[in-house]
Amino acid sequence: MELNAATKLDDLLKEYPFLLDFFINRSPKYKMLQSAVMRKTVGKVAPLEHVAARGGIALDTLLTEIAAEIKVKTGREVSVGRDGNAPQQDAAARQELLKGIIRDLHAGVEMAVLKHRFHELVRDIEASEIARMEQALIAEGMPESEIKRLCDVHVEVFKESLAKQEPPSVPAGHPLHTLMKENRVAEGIVGQIAGLAERLGEAPDQEGLRMAGEELAGLLENLSRINLHYLRKENQLFPVLELHEITGPTEVMWAIHDDIRQALKQARTQVTELRVPALRETLTSLLKAISDMIYKEEHILFPMALEILGETDWFKVRRGEEEIGYAWGGPEAAWPEETVAATAEPAPQSGGVALDTGIMSPELINLMLAHLPVDISLVNEKDEVVYYSQTKERIFPRSPGVIGRNVRNCHPPKSLHVVQKILDEFRAGTRESAEFWIQMGGRFIHIRYFAVRDSQGAYRGTLEVSQDVTGIRKLEGEQRLLDWD
Repeated sequence: MELNAATKLDDLLKEYPFLLDFFINRSPKYKMLQSAVMRKTVGKVAPLEHVAARGGIALDTLLTEIAAEIKVKTGREVSVGRDGNAPQQDAAARQELLKGIIRDLHAGVEMAVLKHRFHELVRDIEASEIARMEQALIAEGMPESEIKRLCDVHVEVFKESLAKQEPPSVPAGHPLHTLMKENRVAEGIVGQIAGLAERLGEAPDQEGLRMAGEELAGLLENLSRINLHYLRKENQLFPVLELHEITGPTEVMWAIHDDIRQALKQARTQVTELRVPALRETLTSLLKAISDMIYKEEHILFPMALEILGETDWFKVRRGEEEIGYAWGGPEAAWPEETVAATAEPAPQSGGVALDTGIMSPELINLMLAHLPVDISLVNEKDEVVYYSQTKERIFPRSPGVIGRNVRNCHPPKSLHVVQKILDEFRAGTRESAEFWIQMGGRFIHIRYFAVRDSQGAYRGTLEVSQDVTGIRKLEGEQRLLDWD
């Protein structure tokens, strides 16, 4: 085996398992390799060029040290060189070449010319290089809308190189494994819709669509569940990538998600209304957009994420998935125990309060509660008032003297029996909420009470929420655009 920039870490460790200790001791950045999960994921796709960069070590130095370690342990001499099939440029030079190709693409230079230039000057490309190239172009002033407009063409330029790379290999339960499993289901539904559209013919009439409408509507409804797939990317994967300064490509991808969502909604409406020509056009673009997105995920986004994100990052991605949900089924297995054990909860910031889904200072918590468009009051399990929000215009006046007071003493005698009934039912676990609405001074007031329980289901108090819904009750239709003028 020749050691060069393109040598995959996984191949190296299979050939020389003792090098695992070498890497772990060489740099703190390599301690992640103690995890078998990381070796099976990052190691599969990471060439030594990227391993060196992650460890902050010059590539030539790392290659020489690896060769020396192999000789000490085995007595073998291994050659050190570069990939003889790849042009020799450093990372910065490659980025400039890639950006030049894409700038010319946007300027209208023919695809064949640019593909030839890429093959001659760059030849092979890693997924992370495409992301960094797009990020750099956006930073230099190219609008994200322009990147989005031609992102499919970007992929086409590099497609031959990307096709040579192995798809991401991750264990069951890993977030990417679940996303790729959903892609296989999506591909099946896309194929069914394409087959049905083909059976309808090039110019289907309304009668043909009426006969196939129920089946097509069902398939589109099922395909619409892909929204949960996109939501997990947007809310779980993208934020972690942003911590590593990958923002432009994710924003472009998010915009394409929105296009797909809109096309799905449009197609379902067109089926219902039997709008035959428009439906065929919508389905053609929709199915292509979803198929192209799957390709971009599995050849660019996912390999890039595996290369950039560490084990702790992936645990962050995994933690919130259930809250969003899954498109079709869920993870095939639990996340490996070693990952959970190795990943500590983030330490609270100095003076911060660790909440279930974040860390905030007491000041920020107070500001958040004071700016809610509702009045809230909290009674503990002893029926004592322990908190009320100090909003600018409270519906029902409160003063500091109420804190610590028994809630029964905060209501007029004529309503005391109602208060007692609510508390008793909440405490017994037979009810979870109660609501009232009244008209007061020309305003319509909605008042709700909620039982507060801990993770074990034990009663911890009652939350009162009051809201002026006068304006809300008058809303009609939709307002999707900002109207500040």
